[in-house]
Amino acid sequence: MDYSVGLAQSQRVIKQRNTLGIVALVLAALVVVLFLVGATRDREIVLQPIVRTPLTLSSSGVSEDYLEMVTRDTALMALNRSPENLDYWMKSILAIATPESHGALKRDLMKIVGEQSGSSISQYFTLSSMKVDPEKLTSEVSGTLHTVVGSKAVTAEPKTFRFFWAYSGLSLQLKGFGMVTKDDAANGGDA
Repeated sequence: MDYSVGLAQSQRVIKQRNTLGIVALVLAALVVVLFLVGATRDREIVLQPIVRTPLTLSSSGVSEDYLEMVTRDTALMALNRSPENLDYWMKSILAIATPESHGALKRDLMKIVGEQSGSSISQYFTLSSMKVDPEKLTSEVSGTLHTVVGSKAVTAEPKTFRFFWAYSGLSLQLKGFGMVTKDDAANGGDA
């Protein structure tokens, strides 16, 4: 009699174990499926309209309007500087840079800070046109670069600057920027 009771209990425990194992496998499969669905879905953020149209950020790519706005703000930040704001200027540019380009950008910016610190030379940029390419993640701004020494305007030269971007997830980051030379323009802008 004890044998039959023990056998019944063993079978019940085995049945519970098997049921629990099946439930665990189903839940694990469900977690994997939900993770894959979540990882492959495009994420979007709708920004409040602060310009002519509402902006939407998507993990599938950057929109032309958003790239234009970020380029405009970055160009004005990067191309307007004076000896009084050099630390803030450098920190602001590095804050939007990709981690991979941070070292090279900092080296180049430190060179400018070293040259301009203690001087009375300032520069400002008046933007006249912009071209953005969301596919290649590049943008160009053209305008006049003004140089001021003390309170006297020294030069006002037309210049074009190119910005290179990286877009990952929902984050647009600066990879680098520089002045477009005649050779760059002749080669179709590949720098």
